[in-house]
Amino acid sequence: MSRYLSLTTLDGALEVLRERFACHPRTVTVPLAEAAGRITAAPIFSRISVPPRHLSAMDGIAVRAEDTFGASEQHPVTLTDAVRLNTGNVVPDGYDAVIMIEDVAIDGAAYTIRAAAHPWQHVRPVGEDIGETEMVLPSHRRIRPFDIGALASYGIDRVDVLDLAVGLIPTGSELVPLGTMPEPGQAVESNMHMAAAHLQALGARCTHYPITPDDPDRIAMAVDRGIAENDLLIVSAGSSKGTRDYTAGIIAERGDVLVHGVAIKPAKPVIIGSIGGRPVIGMPGYPLACATILREIMEPLLGMYGLQPPVRPRVRARLTTTLHSDIGTDEFVLLSAGRIGGDWVAVPQSRGAGVQMSGVRANAYLQIPRSAEGYAAGDTVGATLLVPEDQAETALLITGSHDPALDYLADIARGGGVTVHVSHTGSMGGLLALKKGECHAAPMHLLAEGGDYNVPYLEKYLPGEELVLLTVAEREQGIVSREGLRLEDCTTHRFINRQKGSGTRLLLDHLLGQKGIDPAGIDGYGREVTTHLAVALAVKTGEADLGVCVYSAAKALGLPFVPVGTERYELVARKAVLDEDSRLASLFSGVSSERFASALASLGGYDISRTGVRRELP
Repeated sequence: MSRYLSLTTLDGALEVLRERFACHPRTVTVPLAEAAGRITAAPIFSRISVPPRHLSAMDGIAVRAEDTFGASEQHPVTLTDAVRLNTGNVVPDGYDAVIMIEDVAIDGAAYTIRAAAHPWQHVRPVGEDIGETEMVLPSHRRIRPFDIGALASYGIDRVDVLDLAVGLIPTGSELVPLGTMPEPGQAVESNMHMAAAHLQALGARCTHYPITPDDPDRIAMAVDRGIAENDLLIVSAGSSKGTRDYTAGIIAERGDVLVHGVAIKPAKPVIIGSIGGRPVIGMPGYPLACATILREIMEPLLGMYGLQPPVRPRVRARLTTTLHSDIGTDEFVLLSAGRIGGDWVAVPQSRGAGVQMSGVRANAYLQIPRSAEGYAAGDTVGATLLVPEDQAETALLITGSHDPALDYLADIARGGGVTVHVSHTGSMGGLLALKKGECHAAPMHLLAEGGDYNVPYLEKYLPGEELVLLTVAEREQGIVSREGLRLEDCTTHRFINRQKGSGTRLLLDHLLGQKGIDPAGIDGYGREVTTHLAVALAVKTGEADLGVCVYSAAKALGLPFVPVGTERYELVARKAVLDEDSRLASLFSGVSSERFASALASLGGYDISRTGVRRELP
């Protein structure tokens, strides 16, 4: 079978699922303690009335209302036929009202009142909450924690819920189980853990089968078992091309391949098949592709079975980066979205299908429709939130220079209810994002000709703006290598560089100029990465021999470090935003905390004598 001979649109793939599968879920009876989050298969009716008898709503006396008529301050009435009650006691037959004990003068068995009672005063009538046989929950309702308490009160200890058994088969010889430290060329099997969590949250019951190596006979046996034991089967391939080919062939031998390739990105290689009238979904091995399939295909499919997919809020947001896309393909791009002033701003995450941290960092996503070639920076787009809107409202967008300390600062801010989303665009990228109002604050370390940091650049690009510069730390930059190399060795060894516009790149070019070294003669000068840790990793893995990074990154990976200078690393924000936004104020306060100072000391390479010092412009 030729792969992707004719791609099916996403709408077309969902239509195939609707047309080919009856999607009738089974019904199972589960103990009430296991019912939270499940979907009711039929209406649930109360077995008892609550309350089961008329109850007193107050401490007082039960009376016949007609016996109290005419009572007033001027004409008190003394009753001898009354019953003393506490709150919750059964009102005896024949009595139809309760008078609060505070309004009664008691003299032995005589009760004097100074106000008449009306019928059913302070009485909880039988069935006030619910009557026997009355419906508690309708069918196709997700059972919430509060519902569990109510059902227990109404005498219900077991409930009928929709049941959909989903089998999850991970395949790939390069995969190792969770808890195993992978060797080079191996990967921890993670996609089916993600799928199980996602689908179980929708109410499905998942069976996670062991990893099956790239052997067609063994994959076939796993598929046969999965189909026999489940209503729906997902086969996740590893990174090898062969496994995906095996999956399609195995489905074709036992049933039908309905779709092989959907015009979505990421996730184009998805397979939709049918064996014995049951859906079989073949997923590619890339994590973001799997996440896209779970959200865009599996959620609607489970919805056809009655398991309700979530309704996600949408906001209109200004896009910070131009996104190009192919006509004919629906592309889904993960975003970090946050409010700046009264407007939503959306920062695209990496579009690499294997970059799982994009999914971890994202709180929203954008669908570029197949009819569009993309969106331009500054366009207002519809962003779908992956978190509740009030949680997205806590997001702070921090764009600019990378430093490992930012992760610790973000963790401190999280304790104050602030979610920090950091984009590593380099110091100049952060400065320009700040200029365009696309971030709350920008970390930067831009060395100017006169030796000052940041201020000359801010005065040039944001003239007259009221800005606050907060010193995070004075940090040590230097040469990282495996052999204790120095800057001069860049002409004879392989180099790894930071991206254009980063403060580290500006520092490097300044140092090269001082030493009269021509960048054109440096092997690797054009190879760019976006973080200090990426520089250190490239050196540690042998992809490069040396590079420039902060000491903390070299220390984290146990690599030799030769200092070249100390620089000022600052967070910059508009004064008005800092004054008005409590989230940003909380982040700035965190810089001066003892916890952050302790984190800097642990990381190493930071002088904290000026940490927390503020400068203002003009």
